[in-house]
Amino acid sequence: MPALIPREIAVTVDMAGCPNRCRHCWLGRAPNGSVSEESLRWIVEQFRNYVHPRESTPYFRQMTVQTWYREPDFAPHYRRLWELEQELSDSGKALRFELASIWRLARDPDYAQWLKSLGTQTVQITFFGLEANTDYFTRRPGAFRDSLVATERLLAQGIFPRWQLFLTQHCLGELEEFVGLIQSLELDRRVEGLGGEFSVFVNTPAPEGEAFDIEHLRPTTKAIDIIPTYLKEKTVKHFNAPDIHTALGKAEAQWLKELRDRQEPYASMPQILAFMVTPSLEVYSNIGETRSWWSLGNLRTDGIDVIMQRFAGDAVPGLYAMFHIPIAQLAKRYGREDSPLLYTRSDLIRRWLHLWGEEYQRS
Repeated sequence: MPALIPREIAVTVDMAGCPNRCRHCWLGRAPNGSVSEESLRWIVEQFRNYVHPRESTPYFRQMTVQTWYREPDFAPHYRRLWELEQELSDSGKALRFELASIWRLARDPDYAQWLKSLGTQTVQITFFGLEANTDYFTRRPGAFRDSLVATERLLAQGIFPRWQLFLTQHCLGELEEFVGLIQSLELDRRVEGLGGEFSVFVNTPAPEGEAFDIEHLRPTTKAIDIIPTYLKEKTVKHFNAPDIHTALGKAEAQWLKELRDRQEPYASMPQILAFMVTPSLEVYSNIGETRSWWSLGNLRTDGIDVIMQRFAGDAVPGLYAMFHIPIAQLAKRYGREDSPLLYTRSDLIRRWLHLWGEEYQRS
């Protein structure tokens, strides 16, 4: 952990859950719960009033509050929750990012207009191939068709849809058809008519949370040769990369040549540190996944002081591995010398950290 915990944080509360149980989701597949407005205010108060042991005033200077960390706006009273986020965040700092509820876009005819009123310019929509694959990986029948309806409703409000396609072995045979779908919907022309450029890119699932269980479907580096030129060019542009190999990574066997000599820990910090609170008041940070070895404790039974002490001292297994175990040690134990599977550098290291966590838990 850095010597000084950031003083600007986000507190995100899973107030309503998610309509999906996506097989790629790094946040897992927890059941939907319900958090009251009263409980939300209590949660925020705990973080806002936290005082570091060596200080005498509240530690955090800027706080952003979100009423979700899985699906935004899934709750039926989503407009009220947005008002709460504005009220509870400092200086109106509640953030939308470029995410929205695809489920709601397909069902609530007024939702896209509401998004537009907030200043939303782009919304990302996730695919796993065509209909059967998208529904399978989303674990919800109708998810693919919802995504198409959402695309149309966004365009009708002048909001740019950005399509993300996760590459697995299941969808490699339908990439040309996926491009054909984009062309049949004339998305390039229609977004250009709105003054923008249609963005679509391919990516591989990060091997954490639910996605660790689909590692057997991870593509090899040969998949890069199969990707249509259109998708390659769009992906390179999205990631601002010099070429498709830089954007998507390389084989695990190739990464090992570099990583087995790295003596520093991975020590990755997000751009904005967030503390994620479940309906049962378990607390995680967005540095890692929502597995037991990353849990900071329970806000009700352990209290904010203990949680922050654990966080600052890397006193939970996930944080210890992230900030103290050399990458070389992880590579030696978990790296596969002959693996042709396609990874970015960060995803491969996070795979090893997950394996370390599972091994720690078993012991």
